[in-house]
Amino acid sequence: MSNLQLPAKLLWKDRLYGGYVSSGQSFVDDRPGSSKDPEHIFSGRRAHVQNIIGHLPADRASIILDLGCGHGAFLYFLEKAGYTKAFGVDISAEQIKFAHSLGIVRTKCGNLVDELQGTASDSIDAILLMDILEHLENGELFEILDEVNRVLRRGGVCLAHVPNAEGIYGSRVRYSDLTHERAFTPKSAEQLFQTVGLSDVNCFEDRPEIHGIKSLVRRILWTVGTIPHRLLLTAETGTAKFVLSQNMLISARKR
Repeated sequence: MSNLQLPAKLLWKDRLYGGYVSSGQSFVDDRPGSSKDPEHIFSGRRAHVQNIIGHLPADRASIILDLGCGHGAFLYFLEKAGYTKAFGVDISAEQIKFAHSLGIVRTKCGNLVDELQGTASDSIDAILLMDILEHLENGELFEILDEVNRVLRRGGVCLAHVPNAEGIYGSRVRYSDLTHERAFTPKSAEQLFQTVGLSDVNCFEDRPEIHGIKSLVRRILWTVGTIPHRLLLTAETGTAKFVLSQNMLISARKR
């Protein structure tokens, strides 16, 4: 979610963000008596999150800032993986309250731009923007990523997870949230990140991660099922590198 301050004409976004948990958009159950065991709540996301964590610096003392951390899934698994300096901020008080109820305390409610502007230059090893950039308009994108470039250390990495307009079912995610402004393609992602000064821009498919028999079957079905789409695109374009999942992961580094 965007942590930007919104003008009066966009107060509808404030309403949607303010009710992100209670409206069911965050996919968590905060009803009385619901589980507060993060192992249970995040179990379905474990393989996906751990795959993304694999793109982060190996040094467990790396300073990691999760912008738009939601109820803390990445921070939970980062701590489980031994990272000791990971912090998060989110504009939704509901999300942060839920994170704290799960024992994920290195989170706070705040504005994304304010958090970046209050961070020293060249001080962060990695920044996570998980399902954030699609909520922003062009001016907001550049304001945030210029700040990301400023606060990252040389060689630091920014990871962003976004809806993929090149994906077979990319529109399903693009229009799944009333606050979404856009989707990206690998080409537009490269254009954006390189323009703000980040380099080594790579985009990765959200393929099913193998962690058991069911996920193995899903991976096989994905691999086989996408072959006709890849062949048609190759026939049209003469190239063979495509990202066809609904979402994609973007990785970029500070020069």
